Amino acid sequence: MLPPGDDVDRIMAIMEAAFDPAFGEAWTRRQVEDSLLTGHCHYIIVTIDGQISTDKHPVESSSQPAGFALSRTGFGEEELLLFAVSPEFRNKGLGAAMLRELDRTVRERGVTRILLEMRDGNPAESLYRSFGFEPIGRRPKYYRTPDGTRIDAITFGCDLQ
Repeated sequence: MLPPGDDVDRIMAIMEAAFDPAFGEAWTRRQVEDSLLTGHCHYIIVTIDGQISTDKHPVESSSQPAGFALSRTGFGEEELLLFAVSPEFRNKGLGAAMLRELDRTVRERGVTRILLEMRDGNPAESLYRSFGFEPIGRRPKYYRTPDGTRIDAITFGCDLQ
């Protein structure tokens, strides 16, 4: 089922603000909508005042959205596909609030492991590590910058106890 259009609007506004176009990591609206149609993808939105809204528990809020997470469940694992906080709201605990909500909701779905992949040097690495994520793999030269520089992608995993 497709989420409310205003939630997709919120996700897209955050994505536009948060993802550096130099790395080509942002998704199109169609990609977000198509992923959520599968029934195995889930989203979390956090507002600037820390309110959490999810695909299963949407919250009506007039507060400005500040961050979102998009994930996919399969075979007892959750893959964190996209995770972003708008630059002006970073380092205020909103990313941590989303990761706590992700942990809570994936456990409800019976997930035992969360995976994510990110560009080497991504400043969010310290946040992920603080939640127990550890590097488990590397894709050499996976990302390309506009000047042609290649950057590794690192896969992280977090086993849930």
